[in-house]
Amino acid sequence: MSEHRITGTGRLLDEEGRLREPGWATRPPFAYDHADIQAPPWRIKDWDYYLINDERYAVALTFSDLGYLGLVSASVLDFSARAFKTTSETVPLPLGSMGLPASSDAGDICWENARCRVEWRHVGGARRLSFAMHDFDDGKDLEVEALLDQQPRDSMVICTPWDEDPHAFYYNRKIVGMRAWGGFRRGALFHEFSREDSFGLLDWGRGVWTYENTWYWAVAQGRQGGRVVGLNLGYGFGNTRAASENMVFVDGVAHKLGRVDFGIPVGENGYAYLSPWHVTDDEGRLDLAFDPQIDRTDNIDLAGIIVSRQHQVFGTFSGTVLLDDGSALCVDGLRGSAEHIYNKY
Repeated sequence: MSEHRITGTGRLLDEEGRLREPGWATRPPFAYDHADIQAPPWRIKDWDYYLINDERYAVALTFSDLGYLGLVSASVLDFSARAFKTTSETVPLPLGSMGLPASSDAGDICWENARCRVEWRHVGGARRLSFAMHDFDDGKDLEVEALLDQQPRDSMVICTPWDEDPHAFYYNRKIVGMRAWGGFRRGALFHEFSREDSFGLLDWGRGVWTYENTWYWAVAQGRQGGRVVGLNLGYGFGNTRAASENMVFVDGVAHKLGRVDFGIPVGENGYAYLSPWHVTDDEGRLDLAFDPQIDRTDNIDLAGIIVSRQHQVFGTFSGTVLLDDGSALCVDGLRGSAEHIYNKY
């Protein structure tokens, strides 16, 4: 199936609030503006998700305004102990008031309440992340200070519609493989992220969704044979006939892939998330084994009306990817995650 690469610019939505041009790009082609949306404010969903990792720890931070629910969330993952802690703060009925910027390249987030402080700024071509949460883990506070720079030349950008609602759309950018340094403190534990072996990524999402959705997403980043390698793989969300989000990045250059399947093993009680996965594509270019280590689960069920069932599995990827020039990229123990998420909201 051929995919459509977006080469033009302009506004994301037309005069009727419909997505003008479904497809993919390596830089954001369109301007996003709440004023163009033809949907009530409680259906608009904006979020920024950052993850920073080295070989020992990862920190994931989410700041989202989902219309009728805001969510400020933090996770700390300890790979050697195969353990994680996630804590979330909910904000009722923000309706777009949490101040997420309309661009993934500009605009700052400065927000706080009695428990959390979020200060994410663009500083001299870098992204400075400052985050604090009281009582993150059994009385222990969490503080994160990090700088992400050396942003790669290419990123993954996708514009996705839904068949069942002409005013539903998803404008998504994923920047994988930024250099990271800084650290986090959780109670008495302090961990430093060194520029030599630490990487950061951004998942930036804006749009109006339908009520019930399931998606699969995998991302990985790190050094492989002296090169900085990133993966972004996903499916299952909206109408992706015009484009998938599947790319491999080598030293910041994107190589576009086709359709993928995560090959999640199935056991007696459904998906066996902590058994090995086999990730492949429909063109014979992708053949990866995913070795799971941590299943970061996070479930929300508010009277069956707002539901989120999340399995974000952290581990390592190994195998081969054929690049656009036909050469084989060998991947060995590339750290990342693969997730299966079901939402009703």
